[in-house]
Amino acid sequence: MPHALERDWRRLVEHVATERSDLVLLPEMPFAPWFAVTREFDAQVWRSAVLAHDAWLERLVELAPASILGTRPVERHGERLNEAFVWSQAGGYKAAHHKYFLPNEDGFWESCWYRPGDGSFDLTPVGDARVGFQICTELWAMDQARAYGKAGAHIIATPRATPQSTLEKWLIGGRAAAVCAGAYSLSSNHVSDQGDTAQLGGQGWIAGPDGEIIGITTKGLPVVSAEIDLACAEHAKSTYPRYVF
Repeated sequence: MPHALERDWRRLVEHVATERSDLVLLPEMPFAPWFAVTREFDAQVWRSAVLAHDAWLERLVELAPASILGTRPVERHGERLNEAFVWSQAGGYKAAHHKYFLPNEDGFWESCWYRPGDGSFDLTPVGDARVGFQICTELWAMDQARAYGKAGAHIIATPRATPQSTLEKWLIGGRAAAVCAGAYSLSSNHVSDQGDTAQLGGQGWIAGPDGEIIGITTKGLPVVSAEIDLACAEHAKSTYPRYVF
């Protein structure tokens, strides 16, 4: 609902200003209703989602000087895609990754709505940090988390749209990815409007390089911040179990 999004955005802007945040992670395609609940592609719904994200991207400056991570629906070279991005006041918008692993089942008919990316998983510099994206379902590609670790990732960012009924499973996945990579795992999830059949359930997290929970969001605490030490992620690469593989 538009008024709910505006309310939540104001709360986020206030939180980021109070905490003097350097980095903000948004949910998967946060600026439009979750459209993949229907199996049939609807060009008008898709176009509305694209335009909504275009409009809200102009407001990311309200979170400056923090850098922003998120995803949005885009059309590139005639293909519909789910594009991860990094935005900063100095560098503007930068595409970072296109979602490659797409579910196709009740509530999550993503393969019907957009194409998979080219399969590249490259690290993206964000300030002093090296960030790798694993968008939602991609979190379960633990070999990719390990590859990110070997490439020197400090952070694995996982914007999500996942249901209330599976929150514990996703938290386990985020902690495991952190351990595999020796990196911080950050995730942010949608919360459904009342009556949304996908029943998206929130619960974002910050997990440390050994899978320890540093912060977690709840209904009463919808935004959470923590100070992270990039040197800790650097050191983790040389410790068990990372050095074994």
